[in-house]
Amino acid sequence: MNWDGIKGFLTTAGVDLLRGLIALAVGLFLVHWVMKLFERYEPKMKIEPTLRGFIKNLVRILLYVVVIMTAANTMGIPMTSLVTLLGSAGVAVSLAMQGVLGNLIGGFILLLFKPIRVGEYVKIGDNEGTVKVIGAFYTEIATFDNRHVNLPNGTLTNTPIVNFTREGTRRLDLTFSVSYDSDLDRVYEVLNGVVAEEKAILPDPAPSVNLLKCAESSMDFSVRVWVSTADYWPVNFRMVDNCKRALDRAGITIPYPQMDIHMK
Repeated sequence: MNWDGIKGFLTTAGVDLLRGLIALAVGLFLVHWVMKLFERYEPKMKIEPTLRGFIKNLVRILLYVVVIMTAANTMGIPMTSLVTLLGSAGVAVSLAMQGVLGNLIGGFILLLFKPIRVGEYVKIGDNEGTVKVIGAFYTEIATFDNRHVNLPNGTLTNTPIVNFTREGTRRLDLTFSVSYDSDLDRVYEVLNGVVAEEKAILPDPAPSVNLLKCAESSMDFSVRVWVSTADYWPVNFRMVDNCKRALDRAGITIPYPQMDIHMK
């Protein structure tokens, strides 16, 4: 290539390259400015914090894609070729990252249908705890003993989710077993007395004490009361302790499993 050829190349391609770099720099500056503006007005948006973060990341990615495509077009790269290249790369990446894409779609589903929210106490499979973060790919929950568990969003959308705090109240079910020689009326009196003394129990729906079943070696009584979600475990522990002590004071025994053997 002679000097005229080099000069012509620099005049055309070099100018296009310079324009593309300028467009890229200006575009990145504008993306930075837009994201700063978004962060300034983010607290005023009436959107859940998790959804705000998700939208923020999505907007940033889309803006970067627009900037890169604009800069490439300014450099003289045909858009059809660029779109074809991106499409081919997208197919290859999607095949290699099926799990990641599944988690991303799962994140969209969680944010759209909201089966769980940040701060709620849930049970997902074998994991139980408070939801801390619902991210684009993973959801983080903190267990009652402060272990943090990250669950893939793709798995969450295919796993039964038990939400304990959505309604604000929960029913507490307790079972107490007494011996067959116990006086039924006395057992009802003792258990109902413990229920009446517990101030955290809600009056509506009304508490109930019933004979649940006659088991092999005991009569099982069911105590069902409604409490606020925040009081569930404290009331549970107090009720178990108070009912046991009240039954002991009344002389009502809680039997061990036993079997009668008849010898011939």
